Amino acid sequence: MFLNTAGGLTGGDHMQIAAHAQADAHIILSSQAAERAYRAQPGQVARSEVTLHLDAGARIDWLPQETILFDHAALDRRLSVHLAGNATALIVEPIIFGRVAMGERVCKLHLTDQWWVWREDRLIFVDAIRLTGDADQLMKRTAIGAGAGAMATVLFAGAQAAAFADSFELPDLSGASLINDDLLLIRLLAQDGFDLRRQLIPIVEALSSAPIPRVWRL
Repeated sequence: MFLNTAGGLTGGDHMQIAAHAQADAHIILSSQAAERAYRAQPGQVARSEVTLHLDAGARIDWLPQETILFDHAALDRRLSVHLAGNATALIVEPIIFGRVAMGERVCKLHLTDQWWVWREDRLIFVDAIRLTGDADQLMKRTAIGAGAGAMATVLFAGAQAAAFADSFELPDLSGASLINDDLLLIRLLAQDGFDLRRQLIPIVEALSSAPIPRVWRL
């Protein structure tokens, strides 16, 4: 369990997390609470970098709780995963666009989220999300969020990916794609953070080979 002692990120902050799973080790990483990206001053952007290295036969489950984006937040995130030939990684990143119960709207946002995954020295997955401007209006667009207030990306990289591909009943706005026999991508959209977690918990329980962290329980 890791803790951001700053209590949240704002413009100019730079947070780095690195983990290395040695041969045949299994590491489960989660956050003590939801991360928060707060209002930033003009021209200032917070940065978050996560780097995961996995040796032969190792596994990492990257299961942080949600990142909550507040109005006028500015955040650049990068995730880099380096897998040995038979290593396994489960990567989960949930995002909430303001807290619905508090009446919050994210009318100005800068968000970039880049994922890079290598197996041995071969790049096997790249993903990039960029949302800038009025996130509340952007997420209402059918081709972007269809009115969703929360979203998540789930990536399973491992030999069991194909076996899991048809294991989930996903809502209409969510979907799964088997990119390769060892690479499964799931995208989730939800009305709010509670609805998103209700979707995520059974998926994480199915894809993880260990009990889900207690902090994930509803």
